[in-house]
Amino acid sequence: MKSFYHYLMKYRNPKPKDSISEFANQAYEDHSFPKMSSDYHEISSYLELNADYLETMATFDEAWEKYETEVPQI
Repeated sequence: MKSFYHYLMKYRNPKPKDSISEFANQAYEDHSFPKMSSDYHEISSYLELNADYLETMATFDEAWEKYETEVPQI
């Protein structure tokens, strides 16, 4: 199964078009991001406590919803 981080990286863009692209760019720069995790609670807790670059958790929730829809969960 593809981790959330690896899924999110498909949205990286040198000129971010939306909040998910901006989130992907910032997560890429965050060397402590839980890159191998596919656990919603682990990632959301990390973001709430450590990711001052994420303006709103709604962006994470939107990206997570896309992740669950597009990546087969085992």
